[in-house]
Order: sequence, then structure tokens, then C-alpha cells
Amino acid sequence: MIDTLLSSKTRMKLLMKFFLNSNNSSYLRNLEEEFGESTNGIRIELNRFEKAGFLESRVEGNKKMFKVNVSHPLFNDLNSILMKMTGLNHVIDYVLSRIGDLDEVYLVGKLAQGQDTGIIDIVLVGDAINKTFLIEQIEKAEKKIGKKIRYVHFGKNEFDLSKIQESDMHPLLLWKK
Repeated sequence: MIDTLLSSKTRMKLLMKFFLNSNNSSYLRNLEEEFGESTNGIRIELNRFEKAGFLESRVEGNKKMFKVNVSHPLFNDLNSILMKMTGLNHVIDYVLSRIGDLDEVYLVGKLAQGQDTGIIDIVLVGDAINKTFLIEQIEKAEKKIGKKIRYVHFGKNEFDLSKIQESDMHPLLLWKK
């Protein structure tokens, strides 16, 4: 969808990486490994984003770490576009707002890392969830967005954020009561 507007696949990957989850940070070599692209192409795009004020950087040891500038005037607009493009807005509208006593919902996995994928992984936290209705709503959302949705449910008392803060989970709080 939006990739027809953007001529650079690297630029699109960087938008997903940083603007979908503002907690993501990374450095050039890590992005090279993650994207499977040359450092030169990634460096050019990082420099463009930084010059335009979309990204901020800091030096940690011998690494230049990049992170999105959430105070940029276009941050919310770009985040909203990416939420629509990935289907997360439909997940929130169809599923989360209708299924019962939820406290929090986290996006985890590849999409939370900013990698486009056909699977949306979410963690639901709350009690008294109507699971039959949840499954019906997930099926509707899957048809609407053309992606599969996987979920894990924790009760309020059994949830511990550290359980989903493992290295490959990258939890992104999507919704909170």
C-alpha cells in the first residue's frame, strides 16, 4: 500500500522499525543483519531521517544508536498510517474494544520489532474475557486485514511484564484501560 508511495524498500523498513514501536532503537550493523541489506543503503536512509529530524542518535561505545524522535510534528501521523497499513487499528477496533474486562494489550514479536509480517502476535491481560466472542472477533479482523492474529491471555494476577520482555518479543503497549 504505502510502499507504492515510497521508492525505497529500506526507507519503508526503517519506518516500520522506528515509527511502529517508538521504543525500538538500533545501530547500523544490527539493521544490516535484520534487513539483510548493505550498510551503505541503510546508512544513507538513516542519515536522511536524522537530517529531517525523524530520528535521533546517540553514541554508545563505538555504536551510533538511532531512535525515533517522538516529538517530531509528523510522528503521530506516520504512526497512525503504519497502524492502518499493518492492520493494528482493526485489531483494536474489532477485537480489543469488544471482548470483556481487559486491562492491557501488547503487540509482541516481529511486528513489534518493526518487521512486516503476515502474523500479528498480541498479549491480552485481564479477567472475564469471553473467549468464544474473542475468537469470532479475531476471525472477522483476520478477514478484514488479510493477516493471522495469534494471542496469549494472562489474568491480571498472573501477568508479569518481564515474561514478555524477552529479547525477541519487544512488547509494545497497544491499549490500556
